[in-house]
Amino acid sequence: MGQDKVIRKIFENSNQHDLIRLGNKFVDDFLFEDNQIADIPINALRVIFNIVSLLASDQFRPQDHPKQLSLFDQEFETDNNVFAAMKIKNTKISPSGSTKQVIDAYEFLTKFKMGWYKSTNCQGKEIKTYGGLISTPSYDQRGYTTFLISSYWLKKLMIIPEYNIVLYNLVYNIKNNKHVLFAIWLKKIPNAGTLLKLSTFNKKFGLNYKNTKDFCTKFLNPARVNLDKYNDLSFNYKQESGSIIIIPYYTKTIEDQEISIHTKENLEIKYRLNYLQKRYGLSTNDFSNFAYHYKKMPTTRKLIENAYKEFISRTRSQNVKSTEYQGSGFLKQIQSIIIEFYGASKAAQSIPNGYPKIM
Repeated sequence: MGQDKVIRKIFENSNQHDLIRLGNKFVDDFLFEDNQIADIPINALRVIFNIVSLLASDQFRPQDHPKQLSLFDQEFETDNNVFAAMKIKNTKISPSGSTKQVIDAYEFLTKFKMGWYKSTNCQGKEIKTYGGLISTPSYDQRGYTTFLISSYWLKKLMIIPEYNIVLYNLVYNIKNNKHVLFAIWLKKIPNAGTLLKLSTFNKKFGLNYKNTKDFCTKFLNPARVNLDKYNDLSFNYKQESGSIIIIPYYTKTIEDQEISIHTKENLEIKYRLNYLQKRYGLSTNDFSNFAYHYKKMPTTRKLIENAYKEFISRTRSQNVKSTEYQGSGFLKQIQSIIIEFYGASKAAQSIPNGYPKIM
């Protein structure tokens, strides 16, 4: 694998994860450089998703784990040309078993963005590495490909101060690489949505549509169909005088039998919380405390949902729209009903004020 390369760690045989964490620095520098999405083939995207999955247990936020940042420096950023080795099963890249697809995927990632890269460690020392995302792929074990990844890209994949969670199976359920890249981009835009000109979309996604109608019909419609089926986040769109507004929304269900029950439950909770936040105009501060209690325990979640059902029933009987209660006004109503329900429970006899405080 080359005498000038120092291999410090080997990553292999990781359990498959339903969800992976894509660091924003990696996404911006590798996938979306200069606000243009790289036209990375779907099989090469599968390599990237599997690399991130292999690193899952080693990823960390430096603001939460400063000691791990120092340990990363000691292991990978003391010398030039330091690499980690990785091994991925070929059928994870080409489920059909095509050797050509596997070779093409690794060849693309070896050549794409090949060059010298510099980073600075905690001591201020400049570290240099050469290569693309991966280097020197080889087939030293039947059915597997082994390759190297430099400390430069490893740092962007492992150290993730900001990141977005993406479904691992996205690159298997969706065959169109641009739809997958669109899904990753969608995670980065505000919940309220974004407005872009057609020319900006064409440039960003490497497209060449002449008018917004064609762009919406031929690109956005098929992309939305895929994301509605296979992603936790999809979108609505509308045309506005030569521009397109994209408004993301969480999907209620995902057509993927391989996702664990635990992951499905978490995605359903995310969908439900997003619905309540949007419908009742919960601010970030109000929402964070409410969401914490909603996620914390199934019993607490059930109590909140029962209180919400009672709230809807009462507003209907009063001929009042529930959405007239917004923000803290909505939370006050739910909190009041929670206290009422809790007061009638056996738990209140021993712990009178033990109800969840959602605000």
